[in-house]
Amino acid sequence: MLGVIAAALGGPEVLQVTELPDPEARPGQAVVRIRAVCVHPADVAATTGQIPRGPVPPPFLPGWDIAGEVTSVGPDTADLRVGDRVVGMIPWYLTRGTPGGYAEFVAADAGWLVPLPDEVDFATAATVPLNAQTAHQGLELLSSGVLPDGSSVLVTGASGGVGGFATQLAVQAGYRVLAQASAGDEEWVRGLGVQEVITRSADLGKVGPVAAVFDAVPLGEAAAAAVKNRGVVVATRPTPAIDPARGVRQDLQLIRLDRKLLAELVGLVAAGRLRTRVATTMPLTEAADAHRRVLAGGLRGKVVLTSG
Repeated sequence: MLGVIAAALGGPEVLQVTELPDPEARPGQAVVRIRAVCVHPADVAATTGQIPRGPVPPPFLPGWDIAGEVTSVGPDTADLRVGDRVVGMIPWYLTRGTPGGYAEFVAADAGWLVPLPDEVDFATAATVPLNAQTAHQGLELLSSGVLPDGSSVLVTGASGGVGGFATQLAVQAGYRVLAQASAGDEEWVRGLGVQEVITRSADLGKVGPVAAVFDAVPLGEAAAAAVKNRGVVVATRPTPAIDPARGVRQDLQLIRLDRKLLAELVGLVAAGRLRTRVATTMPLTEAADAHRRVLAGGLRGKVVLTSG
């Protein structure tokens, strides 16, 4: 099979298309013919070595979120059959590229995969697992403690993957959502049901104060300026400590794979209750160019690599 490996640490140029052995399903696994794999900033960070727990020694396969069809199943693999449409998240924080999703096939643990409804195409499905789970889990972290229904919540990066899902889930949870949109993307964010759209150039210190901030970008100090004293800020990457005198609870959201939650979120997408966007699809063999697109920024939606 073809795969795309990071042959060294560095920019997009380190990604190389190469022939790899076809995977075989071990007990509790299924081999998935990958039709779509999402390109995340986390993939770019992996190739440059800027990830938690330190760099992964090359060569390795990037890629978290996959969608495709089951081609074989190993012994003791329940609930999966050849031909099933599936979507899943490779827990890259554990596998660290062995395996990764930038390949034509992957041997995936059954616990990584959930059924993919016919209403959702492969490319759209591949945008869901990492971003939607991060958003849902971050909101749970945000609301733990005292955050009554109707509380004001600011979401930064609402035009993006995590921020877009977080915005929609916060609205559905009954919060009064203020969402920061990228320039030119205000209308799409407004369509997510928010109370107010904040421009990217706005001084967040003049917004609110709000009860809580979901800092999906993250912006760090700029976002913390919007939260009231004794409020809460949840960020998707480490940010500077907030002045302890303010009494703000500051938490870090790190993804954890939750198969039941993933199935629920995919179901919401299939039912039209969660929106997601694909900016462009590109062949798997053009992964280096896909990374360049992500690094260039300005995308409205995710870049998805396709195969077959």
